[in-house]
Amino acid sequence: MNKLLVFQSDFGMEDGAISAMEGVSFGVSSELNIRHLTHNIPAFNIFEASYRLFQTVNYWPEGTVFVSIVDPGVGSNRKSVVAKLKNGSYIVTPDNGTLTHVNEFVGIEAVREIDETKNRLKGSSESYTFHGRDVYAYTGARLAAGVIDFEGVGPELNVKDIQKVKLFGCNRIEGGVEGAVDILDGRFGSLWTSIPRSMFDECGFRYGDVLETEIYHDGKKVYSKKVKYETSFSKVDISDPIIYMNSANHMALAINQGNFSKAYGIGTGSNWTITMKK
Repeated sequence: MNKLLVFQSDFGMEDGAISAMEGVSFGVSSELNIRHLTHNIPAFNIFEASYRLFQTVNYWPEGTVFVSIVDPGVGSNRKSVVAKLKNGSYIVTPDNGTLTHVNEFVGIEAVREIDETKNRLKGSSESYTFHGRDVYAYTGARLAAGVIDFEGVGPELNVKDIQKVKLFGCNRIEGGVEGAVDILDGRFGSLWTSIPRSMFDECGFRYGDVLETEIYHDGKKVYSKKVKYETSFSKVDISDPIIYMNSANHMALAINQGNFSKAYGIGTGSNWTITMKK
C-alpha cells in the first residue's frame, strides 16, 4: 500500500466530523498521507458520490484507498464494504449504490464485507450513527497503512450483488444522440451529460460543427439553440454556449465565463434530458 488515504463525504466542513475521521486514521498510523476529494456532496446524494469517485479514481496512484461516506442508511442493515478496483485502488463505503459508476466505467475486481468484529474503532460498538469515523475511516486507515491486507477486511461478496443507482444512459436518435444531465460542474454550472465521447463520435460530429441542442424537463422543452462543438471555451465568444468533452470523457454544455445551470434553470437527473443533432 502507498499510505494514501482520500476522504469523500456529504458532511461539509462546519463541524468536527472530518477532523475526527482524520484523528482516528492517524491513530492507526501517523505515516498516512491523508487527502480529501470533497466533503460538499449534496446531503444524501448517492448518485453524485458515485460520480465524483468515477471522476477521480483513475488519477491517483495504484494502491490508493478512498473512503466515501454518503450514508442515509447508517445504522440499518445495509452492508459496509471495501471494493478493489481493476486499476489497483480501493474504495471503503456503504453498499448503497456509491460503487455504481466505478463498477461501470473503471471495473471492480472484488468486494469484501467489513468484518466489524475486527475492523471497528475500539469502544465504538454502541455508536450507530457515525460509521464514517468508527468503521470506514478506521478500516480505510488500516488498509492504507498495511495493518491489514484486502483479505483481512472480511468475507468476499459477489461483485454482481452490489447495490446500484440508476444510470441514465444515452441513445442514438435520428441525426444525433440523446442523454440526460448527470451532474453539474461545481461552481461553474456546466451541464455534464450521460453521453460518452465514443457515442458522440459515432454520430460523425466534428469540432466546429454547430448542433441543434435541446433540453427537456419532464418531457417539456426548456432550451433550444444551435450550439458550437469545440475543444475549449476560448473557441467561442464570452457568454456564448459551447458543447465540449469534459474531463470524464463525456459530453458537456457550458456558457463561456457563465453559469449554464443558473442562466436557464437547468437541474440534474433522469427527468432532465438533452438531445444534440445536426
